Amino acid sequence: MTKFTYDLDPVTRITASAVGPPGQRVFYIQARRGRELVSLIAEKEQVRALAQAIDRLLEELAEKNPLLSSSDDLLLVSDMNLEEPIEPRFRIAQMGIGYDAERDMVILVMQGYREDESEEEPPTARFGASRQQMRALSEHAANVVARGRKICGNCGRPVDPGGHFCPQMN
Repeated sequence: MTKFTYDLDPVTRITASAVGPPGQRVFYIQARRGRELVSLIAEKEQVRALAQAIDRLLEELAEKNPLLSSSDDLLLVSDMNLEEPIEPRFRIAQMGIGYDAERDMVILVMQGYREDESEEEPPTARFGASRQQMRALSEHAANVVARGRKICGNCGRPVDPGGHFCPQMN
């Protein structure tokens, strides 16, 4: 059995959000179980991909097992902001998502980068959450990602508040 550096299964709270102005935001995936709070740094595209993967997984579950009512996935509207202190444990290198049918839990597994060559194993984390918690995470994460910089209609690149060099305008 794999041993995780941080094993919060089940979580009492899970969210994904960002800190900072658009263009300089740092994204986090954060979970709490009891008194333990784990914050992990993620790339914006990882957060976007996670939200999409959660939606796909929940749709597949509803198709394969109609007894799992999609009404069970109704959002638990609560405060989805990051909790302080935000002290990242590691930067996420890769993520995987799965479903534990026996417990009706969605499992999110993340692996970080090795900080130096002396470490044998990179840090890992496992967060187990209900379908409702993961649906709320997905909705919130998608909204956070969408609140970024505007996209240039000509080149498709983000427009900074101070200006934008558009290669399509040359």
